[in-house]
Amino acid sequence: MNIIEVRNVTKTYDGGEGLVTALGGVNLKVEEGEFLALVGPSGSGKSTLLSILGAINPPTNGEVIIDDINIYELSSERRADFRSEYLGFVFQQFQLIPYLTAIENVMLPLAITNRSTTEQREMAKAVLEKVGLGNKCERLPNQLSGGEQERVAIARAIVNHPPILFADEPTGALDTKTGQEIMDLFKTLNKEGQTIIMVTHNMDCLSYTGRAVFIRDGLLEKTEEYRKKVI
Repeated sequence: MNIIEVRNVTKTYDGGEGLVTALGGVNLKVEEGEFLALVGPSGSGKSTLLSILGAINPPTNGEVIIDDINIYELSSERRADFRSEYLGFVFQQFQLIPYLTAIENVMLPLAITNRSTTEQREMAKAVLEKVGLGNKCERLPNQLSGGEQERVAIARAIVNHPPILFADEPTGALDTKTGQEIMDLFKTLNKEGQTIIMVTHNMDCLSYTGRAVFIRDGLLEKTEEYRKKVI
């Protein structure tokens, strides 16, 4: 079953001296429970595509259907509600609030829900335990290593159980060993049924995924399957 369908999506920007084409008619289907990598050189359009899939950046033309919902036909307010309910985001630079503890950072997506503070805290603690940080809930980001901060960011992204998780260069700021640990965590989440779409330029990460889509000059260049390689 396809959870995402991209139909002839284009994206152009005003480059000052004329229009710049970031995406030139992309068609893509993502199955529920898939681990998909978007791969390409800098400026290829992969991060633009991720932002469009993430209901953040409206396309110039085309449609994005997620769980049978045409997300860019929604009002901006309804689209924001959709993002908070359906989508989780993990960024390369973690984007943690420096004066909040790990558990307080993870609780942030739950602030707009009707859950009590006690319930929010219990949910945040449970997901921190899931990512291996149950004993560091009260630490500030600057008291955590880079890999631990990334785990907090992942916990924050999945605390409200979104069907789809987006990751933008999640190992880009990490050393090789820590990056492998983060990819192991993503693989575990995927095995549990989490749909993951990840932007990466690190070819070593591809063996963790089920499929890689290569993007160049705003066009899908090729697709490679990795399912047989994943243990």
